[in-house]
Amino acid sequence: MNIKPLANRVVIEVLEQKETKVGGIIMPDSAKEKPQEGKIVAVGIGSRADNGDIIPMEVNVGDIVLFSKYAGNEIKVDGNEYLVMKETDILAIVK
Repeated sequence: MNIKPLANRVVIEVLEQKETKVGGIIMPDSAKEKPQEGKIVAVGIGSRADNGDIIPMEVNVGDIVLFSKYAGNEIKVDGNEYLVMKETDILAIVK
């Protein structure tokens, strides 16, 4: 990938949720909730403290994370869709 996020931002490849069929009904894409899980594909260097020191990121490339439902900005690179968001929009790392 040829994109490098700045400061405390990350690029996330959204993982599609598994389709669940309840009672034989298949939900259309428009009725499904936005996915909230993804894999980090790029990270920035971190945020800057008031004294100029860089505060390193807590997440790394390859981490599977949970993030806020409406967080980030959608981008398309080389035909693939990604989310770019601040590290603070990430809720947890899935182990």
